[in-house]
Amino acid sequence: MTLTARELMDRLVGFPTVSRDSNLDLIEFVEDYLASFGVKSMRVPNEDGTKASLYAHVGPQIDGGVVLSGHTDVVPVDGQSWDTDPFKVTEREGRLYGRGTCDMKGFDALALWAVPLALERGIKRPLQIALSYDEEVGCTGAPPMIDHMVGMGLPRADTVLVGEPSMMKVVTGHKGGIGYKVHFRGFEVHSSLAPTGVSAIMMAAKLINWANEVNAENAAKTPSDLAADFFPPYTTLHVGTISGGTAHNITAKDCHFGFDFRIVPGEDIAAWQARFQAKLAELEAEMKAIRPEAGITAEQHFHVPGLVPEHEGKAEALVRKLTGENARNVVSYGTEAGQFQERGYSAVICGPGDIAQAHQPNEYITVDQFQQGEAFMRRLVDMLAE
Repeated sequence: MTLTARELMDRLVGFPTVSRDSNLDLIEFVEDYLASFGVKSMRVPNEDGTKASLYAHVGPQIDGGVVLSGHTDVVPVDGQSWDTDPFKVTEREGRLYGRGTCDMKGFDALALWAVPLALERGIKRPLQIALSYDEEVGCTGAPPMIDHMVGMGLPRADTVLVGEPSMMKVVTGHKGGIGYKVHFRGFEVHSSLAPTGVSAIMMAAKLINWANEVNAENAAKTPSDLAADFFPPYTTLHVGTISGGTAHNITAKDCHFGFDFRIVPGEDIAAWQARFQAKLAELEAEMKAIRPEAGITAEQHFHVPGLVPEHEGKAEALVRKLTGENARNVVSYGTEAGQFQERGYSAVICGPGDIAQAHQPNEYITVDQFQQGEAFMRRLVDMLAE
């Protein structure tokens, strides 16, 4: 069932694969689509079977191919004001609106569209498709998929192209990230007797203030040569959500929040983890000195390695040849590119659309950017057929 790239994007956007929900309907569609061309795909499910990544191999069973990597999940639309149905592609004034059109079902559609092109051209180097889940909540679906690709003996590609929106510019580096689910356990007393209890919220505020202090400290430093290319040119600490407490006149028993680091390449993630744990230990000792029952737990729920610019990297050379783009670009968001690189692949980011539109109400990709993506895929297939 040959579909145009636009038709494929329409179909993919129609699956509401918000990270909190299953993506299996989309995965089943992709399986059927690839099977219609005689291409076998492999699922890699999550632990409870509610989600899955998928990868496929097109072309000769030899090493040296190109992986097109994207994610299938999207961020929620809850609380956002949309002018159109977010799960239906709507074209207006040269823009294609819909959740995921930019980030990144537009690229996923282009990757799938390239499959029949590759088969028609009789490519001499393989093309591989890799679609993961839960990228938006910490790139947690890609590592087991990559490990499966390597462990199952799939012919080893030497280049990975991650199609995050970059306006078709070549991105050779991005920050890494680690994220924690933090729980401060206090001890409840009437707020008039606050010194005899432990407020989980007020103690958590000390950790959050520490994050502000560290951010200011990092901002004041002279950045390394590698960090200088990023904005901001330093590692940042961030708390995005917080909940806790039961009433205004009770010291809070619990406080829950996420605590994330975005770490510039070249800095030691383990060192940041150790510094974080030391601060937790200091605050926990202060809490336990008042009430031994109090304490802190911090569960690491994602770890995304940075993408380090490669010296004469194959992926960078390939994409520069295809795009003619020679500028030096890095981004502060994380992707699975660093996870592929960590496992020995040469990786780069290049995809259609503007990251400024990602996660926004009325998310869109321009028709021009999508067409540039189509032209890029044609050139890639031609190169693989040489």
